[in-house]
Amino acid sequence: ESIDVAINLAIDIKKKQIICGNVLLPYGTGRLIKIAVFAEGLQANEAKKANADYIGMQDLAEKIINKKINFQILIASKDSLYLVNKLSKIIGPKGLMPDLKFGTISNNLYKTVKNFKFGQIIYKNDKNGILHNTIGKTNFNTFFLKENLETLLNKIKLQKPHNIKGNYIKKITLSSTMGISLIIDKRYY
Repeated sequence: ESIDVAINLAIDIKKKQIICGNVLLPYGTGRLIKIAVFAEGLQANEAKKANADYIGMQDLAEKIINKKINFQILIASKDSLYLVNKLSKIIGPKGLMPDLKFGTISNNLYKTVKNFKFGQIIYKNDKNGILHNTIGKTNFNTFFLKENLETLLNKIKLQKPHNIKGNYIKKITLSSTMGISLIIDKRYY
């Protein structure tokens, strides 16, 4: 069972204030994820060494179009973007479109795949200005969960829009996948 965090931000959605990016959690999420990588040649070899689950170019595109594979992260080398862009209508609505802000466009595929396999997460606020992410599992000790949460919060705080005065983070709640939500005391953030 996962431990999920919901971070309610004091951002103005109407002004297109979007908080998004990626962060490598020091203790990972405990989740096993499948990663697809658009690459060929040496870059494909690097992705393979890093244990990417699906690697290819046109063959990978066809598997995605025909819904033959299931994955949570899609990474693309910069020279494969022409092919990825052709799939935007399929992968875009699923939130899988590679993006520099999310760290999913890279020419260092070994490091990128390894980081996502270990526990790098992508975060982006929803239409209500809330970030929803997994920061660990129920079997993690509290220190690991605390460190993962603090790492995520520190990264988010760096993205505070300049026009926000006062509290940027309005509320933080933690919950297990099937459990109740607990509100974190404001003194801790």
